[in-house]
Amino acid sequence: MEKLVIFSAPSGSGKTTVVKHLLQIMPDKLGFSISATTRKPRPGEEHGREYYFMETEEFERKVENNEFLEHEEVYAGILYGTLWSEVHKIWNQNKAVVFDVDVQGGLNLKRRFKGDALAVFLRPPSVDILMDRLRNRSTEVEHHLQERIAKANFELSFESQYDVVVVNDVLDNTFITCEKLVLDFLNS
Repeated sequence: MEKLVIFSAPSGSGKTTVVKHLLQIMPDKLGFSISATTRKPRPGEEHGREYYFMETEEFERKVENNEFLEHEEVYAGILYGTLWSEVHKIWNQNKAVVFDVDVQGGLNLKRRFKGDALAVFLRPPSVDILMDRLRNRSTEVEHHLQERIAKANFELSFESQYDVVVVNDVLDNTFITCEKLVLDFLNS
């Protein structure tokens, strides 16, 4: 089963929450692709669990060695990417790969895998609600917050390029919608 399920959304839209939920209820069908990044870990994050945290030089060396399926400079000086080794590990377990990636990375994956990938764009009910979510997260300093909000506005312009757009307003409803989308795709 070499399928991929891609969740993309502006930061703070709830994609990580939705992906974690799907992994909990479908552990035999889905495996999470841990991304690599050059950003520093947030409190409580561990190398190899949320991300593979790398120095820029190591990341760039892996790019040169074609070890990434896709990679992007998501924020100024901060790189993110999907390691081929992660994807193959999950496919070897006969599971579909689930991605929690930025909008550009998601579109790159969809273009590459076409019908073998389901691309879901998770959007907040409004930009104001997104701003509140980011502020309440308390992991952002104000200039980073403004950068994320500007990026969110840009990312929202790409939602029409995704297979499905889900508005994450009431989380339980979002869970139900996403469960059905993923199951229908995996059974197709």
